[in-house]
Amino acid sequence: MNFFAKFYRVLSLIIPFVRRVFPLVDSELHYWSTKGIAHACPELKEQALASIANKKFHCQGGSIYSLYPAVHKTDFISLVVALQTISDYLDNLCDNAGITDEQAFRQLHYAMTDALDPSARLKDYYAFYPYKEDGGYLKELVLTCQQKINTLPSYDLVKPNIQKLACLYSELQTYKHLSPSIREEKMLTWIHKHLEHYPQLMPWEFAAATGSTLGMFMLCAAASDKNLTSGTVSKIDSAYFPWISGLHILLDYFIDTAEDQQSGDLNFVAYYTDSSQVISRLTLFIEQAFLQAGTLPDPTFHKLIVQGLLAMYLSDAKANQFKEQIISNTLLKTAGSTTRFLYLLCKFLRFKNKL
Repeated sequence: MNFFAKFYRVLSLIIPFVRRVFPLVDSELHYWSTKGIAHACPELKEQALASIANKKFHCQGGSIYSLYPAVHKTDFISLVVALQTISDYLDNLCDNAGITDEQAFRQLHYAMTDALDPSARLKDYYAFYPYKEDGGYLKELVLTCQQKINTLPSYDLVKPNIQKLACLYSELQTYKHLSPSIREEKMLTWIHKHLEHYPQLMPWEFAAATGSTLGMFMLCAAASDKNLTSGTVSKIDSAYFPWISGLHILLDYFIDTAEDQQSGDLNFVAYYTDSSQVISRLTLFIEQAFLQAGTLPDPTFHKLIVQGLLAMYLSDAKANQFKEQIISNTLLKTAGSTTRFLYLLCKFLRFKNKL
């Protein structure tokens, strides 16, 4: 594909993404932040509203998959927003309420695996959590996911892969929010159970890859195709995990490194020895993400995902402090001209308060 054809393909995705998808995301989030959470107790309402207000861009980013071929846009955006809202809400409950109870975190995160299993019965997700009265908010989010998944003709084909990703995600969230005195040991014990299958990864890179919801969204998008094959599912799974998903979360932690060091929060990028290692390891993830994206059906779409991740995160003001800016510029140079164009577009959207 020549430069002009590639540029046209990028614009043909980005323009409807901003003009059509963003308003639908806004509409879904408006519902969850008003009627959805209306009857919750003050503590849970505060965390729910904060997760929506501060992490809206997670829902926007995940909704790019609504533009994948054969996807029903409106239903799929409802699914993405509901699942991502569960993720962000539970992250807040584990991170911001002064709770460090492993059993409580594990029980809360059954909401993630249940949301991705239409046959699952709803549980008492707050059974071990001190605050419980959410007015049905979390269960409604789970049910919304289940209902939308039931419309995907090939979901049974992707379900084992999605459940694997959801379980890994839930395990990460359970361990990473424990007390600092025990969380590193607990996490390393968990990581090393899996690491032999990913010899190219450092321990904290594996953990980062488990923290992304992108693989779940992509597999759901693929399940919209009634002719989906198990071979395609396998290719998507191995492309997204660990490479595209890992890049996603490493970028997220990269822009938060200085902030997390001040607050004492766990940060996977902080485990790298210096800036040179940050550049070399993130460059590896960029190269592998592009390589893997090229093996998938509609490779331009998947490469756009990788380019968009880099553009979105590196356009954040936190990535443009002196030390971070040097790394950001190096990564943008590695990622090429299309990524640079998207980076400038993201800067513009941030200026317009669209991101």
